[in-house]
Amino acid sequence: QVQLVESGGGSVQAGGSLRLSCAASGYTAGVGTMAWFRQTPGNGREGVAVISGGGTLRYADSVKGRFIISQDNAKTTLYLQMTSLKPEDTAMYYCAADGRYYISLDKNLYAYWGQGTQVTVSS
Repeated sequence: QVQLVESGGGSVQAGGSLRLSCAASGYTAGVGTMAWFRQTPGNGREGVAVISGGGTLRYADSVKGRFIISQDNAKTTLYLQMTSLKPEDTAMYYCAADGRYYISLDKNLYAYWGQGTQVTVSS
């Protein structure tokens, strides 16, 4: 089992920046892929960015050039550096992990999820 706890959300004005963190605990040696997703009320969970195994990255088109996903060397903390934030980035952001190695933003592939951290961007 892997436990994930997100932090770093908050309220910011458009154009601002935030850095989200996700602390992983438990059987972290079994984690192959970690990702960030986001969800707004009434909508499905959308993949934002993923990092896998050897450091391969993938981003949703909507955040390319503005968000950066990274991990610490121990691969127990996942980060999402968000810049040039827009009101449409407002959502609950979730950290996800899985034991397999892939670059996918399909939420159905991830076994472990955090509780989420809210990001609100005002215009």
